[in-house]
Amino acid sequence: MINLAAETGIAELEVQRGDNRVRIRRASFAAPQEIVLAPTAYAAAPAPAPAPTAVTGPPPASSPQPIPTVETQQGKPADPGLVLVKSPIVGTFYESPSPGSPPFVRVGERVQPGKVLCIIESMKLMNEIEAETSGILESKLVMNGQPVEYGEALFAVRSI
Repeated sequence: MINLAAETGIAELEVQRGDNRVRIRRASFAAPQEIVLAPTAYAAAPAPAPAPTAVTGPPPASSPQPIPTVETQQGKPADPGLVLVKSPIVGTFYESPSPGSPPFVRVGERVQPGKVLCIIESMKLMNEIEAETSGILESKLVMNGQPVEYGEALFAVRSI
């Protein structure tokens, strides 16, 4: 697969079989290719509910634990006043229109619907990500130049 990526010049190749996923990504300013192997348990569909049994009492110790939400995985408690701006695509996060330019938004700044928050580069296309709600930008959750996944939280906006 590495040879295929090198010969064709593609920027990213991902193959998934069952719980295993392989991604090869060409990165500028880093090693020419990156290989990531990771189980995709977080993307698995929820298990069906078990059939009711006659035995009552506490669940066994081996029962599955709930999967933490994005908010708790990032060390933040769920806050109903915060709205997470999530990535609609897989790509590379950029906080400004070009290197050396000021960022589109800064933490503490007020945003309105339609305000450009960042750019996500995907397949050599620059996609502007806009605010969908009014509020104060409470936090930026990713670093400039960082790869992001579909549905990954990019910003937290406090609704006003």
